[in-house]
Amino acid sequence: MANIFPRWSNLLPLKIVVCAGTVAGGIALAFSYYATPKTLAVGYQPSQPIPFSHKIHVDQLGLDCRYCHSFVEVSGHSNVPTGNTCWNCHQHVQQDSPKLEPLHISMNPNHPSYDGEPIEWVRIHKLPDYVYFNHSAHVSRGISCQSCHGDVDQMEVVYQAENLSMGWCLECHRSPEDNLRPLEEVFNFAYDAEDWLTENPMEGVDTTEELGLKLKEQFKVTPKESCATCHH
Repeated sequence: MANIFPRWSNLLPLKIVVCAGTVAGGIALAFSYYATPKTLAVGYQPSQPIPFSHKIHVDQLGLDCRYCHSFVEVSGHSNVPTGNTCWNCHQHVQQDSPKLEPLHISMNPNHPSYDGEPIEWVRIHKLPDYVYFNHSAHVSRGISCQSCHGDVDQMEVVYQAENLSMGWCLECHRSPEDNLRPLEEVFNFAYDAEDWLTENPMEGVDTTEELGLKLKEQFKVTPKESCATCHH
């Protein structure tokens, strides 16, 4: 009886197994890489349309974070400043700086290239779309910008200082007392817990560790650790 299938078909099951194994292995490797902090862009430092120096504005001039990021205490999302915020000062200060050309194009009707279009800042810190993070819930309970964004006051160009991974968030949720501050110090980049405790003695609190635990009790901080906390 003649063979119905050609001889090469004898290797077909093996080829299917090899291909399936390769695909499965590729998926596993891709998931293990892209679902871990290895891809989270610590150090990501994109160029911006205007080279805004936080070191000059925050450290040298003492500008409060909330002047530019005005929603951070009342909204789930912090905001980048509009051109109006920058123009409030720079229509009078450093008017002839070539670095501010994009601002003039956006805000100054007398500029020959004026178009009125908003400045397109490049976003640096971005969580996956399936993660919900509420800024106001954190800063209103003593978590400083510094804990998540690093020493922004010393950055000429802002970069991502922490990996913002799920494990990193859980570390704080399990021991929030390590990052808690008095509410009036949340936006103070020069805050030192030992100095604050010396100037503001509290009964039964002698160390910075005890201060953190006291603030945790005072603010009724009870962070959740379930998946549903962030994955709505």
